[in-house]
Amino acid sequence: MRAAGFAGIDNTEALAEGWQVTDFADAGRRSLANLVKRTGAPAVMVSFLDSDVGFIEALTPDGNSWEGLLNRETAKSYEIPLEHFPIEPAVAGALAWSAAAGLTPDEEAIRQTLTGSALFVEELSSALMIALGLPGAT
Repeated sequence: MRAAGFAGIDNTEALAEGWQVTDFADAGRRSLANLVKRTGAPAVMVSFLDSDVGFIEALTPDGNSWEGLLNRETAKSYEIPLEHFPIEPAVAGALAWSAAAGLTPDEEAIRQTLTGSALFVEELSSALMIALGLPGAT
């Protein structure tokens, strides 16, 4: 991950079937693309704003990508333009990303994470990983 442009790597949790979740402090502008290129595997990244809002980016090796936003109601208080993060394209993108990754997604659960709210956005991020079908995600 360091070679891909991630910094402040703190903790990595191994999941089933070779998947992993890694905490990091910062990512460069092309870090996600670099990681996918280096590993040849799909990846999803959630960047947190004060544990209040999560910005999702996901990419597959064939270039399919999607973006989303977690904790939309809280995002309004930060004056984040919600129209830049429409829900239906994010749901469709998440489903396509998950299928390309060989996972079995739960469409309704994905929609719930993208429209739901939580005191700490990390809770929605964890729920999203489960909804995307990451094996062993909790």
